[in-house]
Amino acid sequence: MNSTTEPAEHPGEKLYTIGTVSKLTGVGAITLRAWERRYRLIQPVRKDSGHRLYTRGHIDQINRITALTHKGMRISQIRPEMLASEAAAAVEGGPDADHWRDYLNGMLAAIIDFDEERLEELYNEALSLYPIGLVTRNLLTPLLIELGVRWEGEGDGAIAEEHFFAFYLRNKLGARYHHRHRGNRGPLVLLAGLPGEYHEFGLLLFALAAHDSGYRLLPLGANMPLAELWDVARKKHCAAVVLSGAIEPSKETLARGLPELVARSPVPVLVGGLASVFACDAIGRAGAEALGRDIEHGLQRLGEVLSRRAAG
Repeated sequence: MNSTTEPAEHPGEKLYTIGTVSKLTGVGAITLRAWERRYRLIQPVRKDSGHRLYTRGHIDQINRITALTHKGMRISQIRPEMLASEAAAAVEGGPDADHWRDYLNGMLAAIIDFDEERLEELYNEALSLYPIGLVTRNLLTPLLIELGVRWEGEGDGAIAEEHFFAFYLRNKLGARYHHRHRGNRGPLVLLAGLPGEYHEFGLLLFALAAHDSGYRLLPLGANMPLAELWDVARKKHCAAVVLSGAIEPSKETLARGLPELVARSPVPVLVGGLASVFACDAIGRAGAEALGRDIEHGLQRLGEVLSRRAAG
């Protein structure tokens, strides 16, 4: 894994080289340097040698910049203050940015208090006012990130909170997936959780977003043995295999399981979620594509991979 740790400014935090960040975001190194020097949008950590290193927060900022440019905003119009969490929500949700922050804080408090009624009330209220895409982008994704920070800190009750919310969200997202419209005619994508990954909500969020983008889906759930996937992809004529994980993949998965899957799979293999950030370079060495943890960006990269394959 092409990452390192900078104890002086970011003790204990994994930092990533510009090459790794370029792979994860699809933004070239020359462009990243221009965003830093000319527009001062990204301020990476500098080693004594002068080499740039980037945090996970920097990767999220780069994905937000890319999203804004895809919406038609020129890079010269983007300001550093627009990349703060509240400002990013304001761009997506307009004048309702404060509402998203209220929902986020309210749901976080309900999770800490194990209050399912309050959690259900807030979630249903958000869905009654906003499209599901906005709820996913402006509420569920930021909530999962904030909870991840809390869980990593291993505070009192963190594991119980994790299990409480995971059970709740899995049921809600599973119901949405079950009742989805089934008339899509896009490419068929096989979705599976990496070995050792027992959470399904990241996979479900990606599945719902992919469905909204027109893909047909073959979901196999969490903790799938990689050795079984290539044959399923072949039998069902899938266009791609997308793996998901929120934890760093095991050495066995990266050194043996993933390379063997890529070698035997008749279609491209892609890896998303935090697992693809933790192990970006190892995923590349295995011949797979690292998508990063941003769902919209991951779908864009998936489309690019399938387009290249169709053109080639």
